[in-house]
This record gives sequence, C-alpha cells and structure tokens, in this order.
Amino acid sequence: MTKQTLSFSRKDSAKFFKTLNKRVNDYFKENNIKRTGNWKLYTKAIVMFALLLVPVILILTIDLPAWAQILGMVIVGIGMAGVGMNVMHDANHGSFSSKKWVNKLMGSSIYILAGNDYNWKVQHNVLHHTYTNIQGHDEDIDAGRIIRFSKHSKWFRFHKYQKYYAFFLYGLLTANWAITTDFTQTYRYLKRKLAYGKLPHPATQWTKLIIGKIVYYSLWVVLPISLGFAWWEVLIGFIVMHYTAGIILSVIFQLAHVMPNTEMPLPDEKGNIKNTWAIHQLFTTSNFSPKSWLVEFYTGGLNRQVEHHLFSNISHIHYNKIAKIVKETAKEFSLPYNEYNTFWQAVAEHYNQLKMLGQKPSLA
Repeated sequence: MTKQTLSFSRKDSAKFFKTLNKRVNDYFKENNIKRTGNWKLYTKAIVMFALLLVPVILILTIDLPAWAQILGMVIVGIGMAGVGMNVMHDANHGSFSSKKWVNKLMGSSIYILAGNDYNWKVQHNVLHHTYTNIQGHDEDIDAGRIIRFSKHSKWFRFHKYQKYYAFFLYGLLTANWAITTDFTQTYRYLKRKLAYGKLPHPATQWTKLIIGKIVYYSLWVVLPISLGFAWWEVLIGFIVMHYTAGIILSVIFQLAHVMPNTEMPLPDEKGNIKNTWAIHQLFTTSNFSPKSWLVEFYTGGLNRQVEHHLFSNISHIHYNKIAKIVKETAKEFSLPYNEYNTFWQAVAEHYNQLKMLGQKPSLA
C-alpha cells in the first residue's frame, strides 16, 4: 500500500469525526448495549488469568520434569501477555467495566505483570494516544539507539542489521519493565508533571512503585526459592516467562504503527501537526488479521488499532462490530483505513519496514 499524505481542513475533520461518533453511538443505542465489557470479556479474563496462574501453581506444587517446567513458563508468558492485552489494557482505559472500582482492580493486574499503572497510563493513554507516531513524544516508537523505528531517528551503521536482530530484542520488553523502565519513567514523568488524571504526589508514587516491585519479586522470585527451587531454576523460568510475553507484546504493538502504510509526521516550526487528532490516528495506525477469530480473541482487539485509537473508551469486545462503521465512514470521506489481511502478511511488512529504516538515509 502507498501512503496518503493529504491534509484535511479542520472543518472537514470535524465533520468526519462528528459523523463517525454519531454512527457509533447510534449502534450502541439501537442495540441497547453498553460500550464497556460484557460476559464475553469477563470469560476471556478468566481464561487469560488461568493461562497466567495455573501453570505456576502446577510447577510449584508438582514435581515436574525440566522440559514441562519450561513449557509451563512459556504458557505463563502467553498468559502474561494475554492478561495485559485483554484485561489490564481495557481496565486502564476505563472500558473493562462501567464500575470504576472494577476498572481499578483489573487495571491493578499490571503489578503482577511487572509494570506500574501510573507509568503505563502516562506512556500509553497520554503520550501514545495523543502523539501517535510523533518522534520525541510517542515513546512506543523510541527504542533508544539500538532499533530505528522512525525515519526521523538518527541512523547508525549497525541499523542495517536491525531486520535480523530486532525481533530477538523484542523479547526484552517486559523484563525491562521489571528491572529499569518503571524507575526511569517515574523519574521523567514526575519531573515533567505528566499524569492521566490527577498528578500523584512524588512520595506516594515512589512508595507505590517500590512496594509494587517488592511484592512482584516476592511472588515471582522469593516464593519459588523458598519452596525449594534453586536460584538458577527460578532465573531460567523468569527469563522464559518474560521473553515469551515480551516478544508477543512487542510484535503486536509494532504491527500497529511501524509499518509501510503508516506515517510518522513531525510538527511544524510552530509545533502543529498537519491533521487534527482523529485524522492523525487514521494515518498513523494499522489493523491486521480482521477475519481471524483467534487473533482477535487473544490480542484483546489490538489487531484493530484503528478502532482502538479512535475509540479507546470502548471495550475491545465491540471493535469487530464497529469496524465496518469506521471503515465505511473513512471511505466516504476519502480517508485511509490501513489494514493487512493476515498476521503473517503484517509481520512480513513490518520486517520490510525495519529493513528500509535500517538503510542509510541517503540511500533509502
């Protein structure tokens, strides 16, 4: 697919989003359903928590052979990513339930996934959803020097090999959350006074972060060692779990934004982006596997990033229904609707994008 680079007047942009909003709202009113989760989402939550916790319980209580323990930790990693995408993600967007306390409880699942809710909400809800694919603002496309996700990032000679090593490094995502990222993010975000909602008191956030890490390591490291597992066995299981979850989450995230059909615009000298927020989301996000029940079920609807970015306050359980509305409205207004038919097609295109971004700019 070729990128579209048109810009739209604020009047046309407002008309598009007003029309789209009305059609989506009408869908929920006419069908008399809530925009939050339903029994399908709650069933998925049970399945994902089972994938996360049942193998751990079996490993800790039954004398299993080494291969079964490793396989079990792979399943735990799959469950870890599944809880993150299906439960934590919706809850911290406020769309898991119509009850705030339920969202808060389910959103707190991030603490057993190695993260911190304050950091996640700032990085994801504020920076990523507001400044999608904008270099220097959207941290999801900032991998430091090691991987070049944007044509606006500085190029280094080793980037020509990133098409080979990037996927291997993706597995480090959640391990970084557990070890360093949460601490550096808390420092940066508090210093910049960033928050999704009320800014927490620095002492409160640091205390919450440290206690959260103590509880996390007590569950995943101290507990198994106290039950008789050798430290190196626990370390191997910890690495297997995080590497599995890291690869899954990283690939899903990158297929939505670091693709040949998505743009990475820069602000002008006045700090303005050429398109308004809603139009910007269409140019910078991409869907994949729209017809795959399994992909839709497991990824928590994150294969439909276009719908998610336009309606993050709606539970992903409804995305497959409103997708037709979004697609038809975008077409009506001659706007892009980026989409790849299959998961593997999207992976191949992401690989091509890494390859292109790895080339020396003067030769690209």
